Amino acid sequence: MNPHLSPSDIPAGFSFAATHCGIKRSRLDLGILVSDVPASAAAVFTTNQIAAAPVIASREHLQKARGQMRGVIVNSGNANCCTKEDGYPASVAMAAKLAEELRIDRSQILVSSTGVIGAPLRVEKILAAVPHLVLARSADAGAFEEFARSIMTTDTRPKWATAKCRVGGKQVRLLACAKGSGMIQPNMATMLSFIATDAAISASVLDRALRAAVEPTFNSITVDGDTSTNDTVAVLANGMSGAPEIAKASGKDYKSFCKALHRVCKSLALAIVEDGEGAQRTIEIEVRGASSERAARQIAHTIANSPLVKTAFAGADPNWGRILAAAGRSGVKFDPARANIWIAGVAVCRGGREHAFDERVAHEKMLAKYVPVRVDLGSGKASWRVWTCDFTIEYVHINSSYRT
Repeated sequence: MNPHLSPSDIPAGFSFAATHCGIKRSRLDLGILVSDVPASAAAVFTTNQIAAAPVIASREHLQKARGQMRGVIVNSGNANCCTKEDGYPASVAMAAKLAEELRIDRSQILVSSTGVIGAPLRVEKILAAVPHLVLARSADAGAFEEFARSIMTTDTRPKWATAKCRVGGKQVRLLACAKGSGMIQPNMATMLSFIATDAAISASVLDRALRAAVEPTFNSITVDGDTSTNDTVAVLANGMSGAPEIAKASGKDYKSFCKALHRVCKSLALAIVEDGEGAQRTIEIEVRGASSERAARQIAHTIANSPLVKTAFAGADPNWGRILAAAGRSGVKFDPARANIWIAGVAVCRGGREHAFDERVAHEKMLAKYVPVRVDLGSGKASWRVWTCDFTIEYVHINSSYRT
């Protein structure tokens, strides 16, 4: 469960609000995150060639505003994707309405949507609710918690994370939330994540820090191997901590900030996997001894996305042959005779062959909520980690009736 937020977790100069505007039947479905002053911004978006209208609009706004943003507006319950000519104007209208209420240029607003693909977005419901949201926004922890809830779809719980670091002797705070439970294999990044920080950092340096944090965190998780049309990870840094500006991607202050950013991204990435649709347990796939980092990553993702591997974990079955077979079809060349595999700390494969082990002991260890898997190829020094979850019948139930 998320720890309860305290006032000290909220970065200076940010406010939040959420409401039910009618996109969903009853739950919170619209939220805003606003900075009191222009904030340096960076974002990474889906690599799916079917990009949703809000992704297109946000890319344009980020470029036009030259990385200086004031806020985010996001709706859940409808992805605003593949809706003919109506989608893009609806996303622009959402940003424009929030900008109008804040008396700023619409290009200073990022817009996101998540939910069902292909259904027209009833944007008039959103536009009618924006004035109330702007008046109701607050810097209270409870307001942020409601914002985190407003972006949920099939998530069973809200997800947020906090971190603090020192920059120039002053404390800097980071506060982030994410949604995601299914259609998860970010490739940038159906997941959304928004990060607010009172650090002072140039937009270009922030962009570099975000991309470095995303690769080993959000880009290293998978629930089902599907990349969403709406994936977005955005960070706003408004400088209101009073800390000196981080103007270059080097030095003690930059490293301190990057470590804090990595912590919140990793925490949220793991929370998404733990909340995977129908998931019982989180699986950590670590590939070692690869010829290159790229090779290790490719093998790890192939294993993590294998339905046979994931269903074996659903039954706590130490079927190591499925793991080795998945590695073998990854497209990466290695010598199977040098491969060793451990499941939940139990050595199950040596030199590409079964290593005698106690099936009952391995099974019981695999019933844990967090199960590590280590594959050592014996071919080099590179490694990579990917986190996934098991496939259960509940995943099929959720996704066979998502629209109905």
